[in-house]
Order: sequence, then C-alpha cells, then structure tokens
Amino acid sequence: MTVDRYIRVLAGFFVMLSLALGFEGSPIFVSPWFLAFTAFVGLNLFQSGFTGFCLPGKLLKKLGVPEGNGTCSR
Repeated sequence: MTVDRYIRVLAGFFVMLSLALGFEGSPIFVSPWFLAFTAFVGLNLFQSGFTGFCLPGKLLKKLGVPEGNGTCSR
C-alpha cells in the first residue's frame, strides 16, 4: 500500500470510530464530544486538499511506506 491509501484508510477508520463513540444510538457510545474528532479529521482532509500539507503522510514516508501520486505523498 502507498502513503495515499494508508491516509484514506486511517481517516476512514477514525471517522467511523469517532462516530460510533459519539452517536447516542451506538452500542459503544461514550460521549457526544467524540463527534468533535470527526470534525477534526474532516478539517485536516479539507486543508490537505488545498495546501498539500499532510503530517501523517510525512510520518508514513519516514517509516518507509512507498509514495503514491496524491497530495499526502508530497
């Protein structure tokens, strides 16, 4: 897998997990404040699309994950 694919998988995982932990109808509900983490992930994806800066992408590259051709691998 490339850096871009890891970023998409991690972002999707964090969004789904924070929704499950923040939605009151969920069997693993903890607090509605977990929905703020969903917004944080979305905001980071949004700014990365415009600026090309992606901290998790830089960290994954330093760990030796091969680069893709999207914004998170620059």
